[in-house]
Order: sequence, then C-alpha cells, then structure tokens
Amino acid sequence: MMRKSILLFLYVIQSCIIFGQWNITITDFPQNTPSDANIYLAGSFNQWNPGNENYILKKDNDGKYRISLNIAPGNYQFKFTRGSWATVEGTADGKVISNRSFIYNGTPTDLNLKIAGWEDISGQSTSTASPQVSVLSSSFFMPQFNTSRKIWLYLPRDYQTTSKRYPVLYMHDGQNLFDKKTSFLNEWRVDESMDSLFLTGDYGCIIVGIENGGSSRISEYTPWSHPTYGGGDGDRYVQFIANTLKPYVDENYRTLSEPRFCAIAGSSLGGLISFYAGIKYKNIFEKTGALSSSFWYSSQVYALPRISGVNDRSFIYLSTGAEEGGNQVYDVGRMKDTLKKAGFVEEQIFLNIVAGGKHNEELWAKEFPKMYKWLWKNENFQTNTIENPSLHFVFKRVGDSIIVKGLSENNFTYQVHNLSGQLITQGILSEQIQLPNHYPDSVIIVSVLEKGKTVYSAKLY
Repeated sequence: MMRKSILLFLYVIQSCIIFGQWNITITDFPQNTPSDANIYLAGSFNQWNPGNENYILKKDNDGKYRISLNIAPGNYQFKFTRGSWATVEGTADGKVISNRSFIYNGTPTDLNLKIAGWEDISGQSTSTASPQVSVLSSSFFMPQFNTSRKIWLYLPRDYQTTSKRYPVLYMHDGQNLFDKKTSFLNEWRVDESMDSLFLTGDYGCIIVGIENGGSSRISEYTPWSHPTYGGGDGDRYVQFIANTLKPYVDENYRTLSEPRFCAIAGSSLGGLISFYAGIKYKNIFEKTGALSSSFWYSSQVYALPRISGVNDRSFIYLSTGAEEGGNQVYDVGRMKDTLKKAGFVEEQIFLNIVAGGKHNEELWAKEFPKMYKWLWKNENFQTNTIENPSLHFVFKRVGDSIIVKGLSENNFTYQVHNLSGQLITQGILSEQIQLPNHYPDSVIIVSVLEKGKTVYSAKLY
C-alpha cells in the first residue's frame, strides 16, 4: 500500500512538471475594442489558429481578460486576435508587430500583458501591394466545401499591352503573398519579386493567391489526418484548384493552360499540400514549389511518390531553413531520397538548405525568386504572340529604329511600350518605326493593332 502511494505521489509530481499552468492576463487594451468582441490567443501551441474557441480569453468583472493554459515547458510564440488575422493586434496606430515570445519553464506562471492596438481599427496601415495585384473575387465559391474564399491575382506588367499568354502559378495563404496589410505577420513580396524579374527580361507569369480558410486551414492543407491535429480534407482542396479554380482562370485570362505551364507552391502546410498536388495530380501541375514543408504531419507522404508514379516532365523545388527546428532538414533530405527511389532523376529535383533560415515569411520571400526561376528554367516561352495565324511580322531593332518586315497591308497601327507599361510611341504601322533619339531602355514591347485590338506583339531586346 505504501509503495502504491509513493508511486501515485511521484506520478502527480511528474505530471505537474510536464504540464504546468500558464496564466495570462490582459491588463490594458485599446478603448476602441468593440464591446462585444472576444479576444483569442493564437500561437505555436495551437497551430496559429486565430479563432480557436478553446483559446478565448474570459472577461472578468474587473474588466480584464484572462486565460489559463495547461502546457508543457517550451519556447512559445503568440499573438492576440479578435477571431481572425484581419483583426490581429498591432501597434497603437495599427501597424504590424512581431510575434510575442515567452519561455515557459513548467512552473505556475502569471504573465500580465497589454494590447496596444488592433491592425484593423487602430489606424490603417498602408498597402504594399503592386499595382499588378487585384482581387479576382472576394467570395469565389468552392463547391467541394460549400463555402467561398477570397482570391488574389497578379498579372504581369505587360499583360495589358500585349496579347501574350502566360504560365500560371497557384499559391496558398494568399493573404500573405502580396500585401503586408493583409498578411498574418509579414509578406512574401511575390509581386515585388515578379516586377523585378520582369524588368530583367523575364517572360512573366500569372499568379493566383488563394486565401486560407482560417480555422479550416489545417484540414484543407492536409491530405491525411493527424492523431492530434486532425485534418484530411486536402484532396478536396486540390480538386477545388484543379477542377474549379483553374478552369475559371484559363477561361477568363490569357493563360498557357498545358500542365508544363502550370505550377503550385506554398510553405509549411502549404508546402505539404503543394507537394501532394504535384505528385498525385502530376498531369495537371508539372511544377511544384514546396518550401519548409510539414512532412512531419503524416508518414504517408513518403509513400506517395511510389504509389502515384513519376511524371518525367515534373520538377520539384524543395527548400527549408537550417534553423527551423524539429526534423525539418532531415525530413526534406529524406524526401529527396524518396523521390529518387521512386524514379525521379536528379535534374527534376532541387534541394536548398538555407543557412540561418527560420520558419517565417522572411525566408520564403528570399526563396521565392530562386524557386520561380528554377521551376521555369527549361521552358522556352514563345516571345511572339499571334492572335491571327495569318499574320506574321519580323521586327529588328537597329539603333533608334525598328525595321518591320511582313507588312502586306497598311491598315494596322502600332504601340511601343517599355517594361513598366509606359507608352513610348505609337502611330500607323509602316516598314520603319522611329524611337526617340538615344532611347535608353534595352527591352521594349511592340504591339500591332487592328481596329484597336492587339493582334500581334513581340518583346525586343
């Protein structure tokens, strides 16, 4: 009996050591906080869910908000929200703040904190989105889930001045891609990267950003269920992209719709679902960017390449930061080996371990242009775009002139733009187009128009 009592005592003591109580009190918060608002705690301990009902702080009679967590010792990051990342805490004037950090040693701890402001109502932060970014739809219907989602769209800088067709890259966590104002913490700067690449002569790409589902993010970005975190609706989510969103984009925008021109990319759980899509739906998405992928979520991901087989036209970019923690570096190395055993050749896989890289948007913003350039490096896009197959022009730039060959009629007009979309000159098309004297831009776009419609365009170097 004595031995059982001692064992029970030791068990209780051990339990207290493993899980202690962490008490958080908000002693002050903005006066413009809505009176009926719930304040939520989102952090590394609950998969950064901004609206988890189990993490609502209780408002006591003294007007302070409190929550107690039974949690294991560790280094945690967190933020307060009012139920979504659109209503996350910020500075007093509504600007973005870094994650809060706290090292919990396992002993009962009281932590008193203040909320300085809210991003959405404590002043309006300035949008950082490029003019090329727009909202395709604020409520694009997802029949696979009977819900709607916001979709962002990036169009190349010459989209409005040429008749070119473009490859398409589908990306997850759309609110974090283009605009710091809508991002959870920081943005990928995808639009800035694409604008810069275009000015160096890049062909251009349409990028479709899909808003994550907040509390549904885990479920939608995971093809398999996890014993702790659940999930498993990932295949339906990929079907939404492949069978609903992609056909809409191909129908309404000038895309190159073939699989070799279709890419999918994301990070963390977004990297996991991108990898899944690129392998299982390999005849739709032949280019895959999987950054900091959560391969730890299910061991079934390592069986997927063997089960699904190999598309010898597929290319997969794998990347992780050396300081992301956990088994990230090992997992991504194991995945490269898994792909090769399944039949992928070395040229189809790129693995980048980023020294000093951590699991955040700063890393992914740096990786994005590298990933983008590698995925498309073997594609020879057709620079000249012909809307009417009977038309064919040859343009040759000689100094400040453009020599035109193939002109059989005189009912065409022309426009010449630089890569910023700025009009340089225009007029009736003849056998020679005169540019301004000593025109400095090395790359220009010539468009031929018939009755105001672009029927032919070319990029000249």
